[in-house]
Amino acid sequence: MNLKVSIITPMHNSERFIEETISSVQNQEYKNWEMLIVDDCSSDKSIEIVEQIQSHDDRIKLFKNDVNLGAGLSRNIAIEKSSGDIIAFLDSDDIWFSNKLSLHLNYMNKKSSAFSHSSYGFIDENGKVIKSTYNVGNKSITYYDLLKKTDISCLTAMYDVRKVGKMYMPSLRVGQDYALWLDILKKGFKSDAFDVELAYYRQRNNSTTSNKFKLIKHHWYFLYHREKLSFFDSLYYTMNWAIRGFFKYYIK
Repeated sequence: MNLKVSIITPMHNSERFIEETISSVQNQEYKNWEMLIVDDCSSDKSIEIVEQIQSHDDRIKLFKNDVNLGAGLSRNIAIEKSSGDIIAFLDSDDIWFSNKLSLHLNYMNKKSSAFSHSSYGFIDENGKVIKSTYNVGNKSITYYDLLKKTDISCLTAMYDVRKVGKMYMPSLRVGQDYALWLDILKKGFKSDAFDVELAYYRQRNNSTTSNKFKLIKHHWYFLYHREKLSFFDSLYYTMNWAIRGFFKYYIK
């Protein structure tokens, strides 16, 4: 198996973390990859850092937005320009373990997966582990499963372009990745859960995740208007999502 993996990374003012993120990709045991970084109008030294690294590794490709588009549309630019068999996602402050691709690709090959995600841990802004592993279990995730619980995290999700086709994130400022997962699952695919910790999600003080309670109303609106669920179904799934999300990010 020598599938090419295209790693999709949006970047905005990430000078503090981007070098470590790129290093976690360069240190992969699996070597057949390209990393497509789309800078979304950074005003710090993010671009300079990437260009310096890029000069020594042509697998890293940097693209620059003329205007700020947000993470979702920046990812779409990278997806469009990608040439891999597998699309993977890694944000500019998160970290992969060195065996992430080798183990996850082997798992997907054994399962004949079109779409898959894994377990992961949490670190703070200083790289300190702050809570135990978020275990995704071994149950494949369906569309209705994902409405209740956001088990699929962007930093571990991978889909097979040969089976799914190139799929893009909708034009949303919040929850673009979640919307993409739902779109893939609505096509009849499942996301196979690989219950091995393969990455660290960096939980930042000013992140959208850290303000999850403010997203409850938005989530109901998303389910009701975009997913076309009924008023009460939207309320039911939103409450499930909110309660499980609280335990995921604040209790576990």
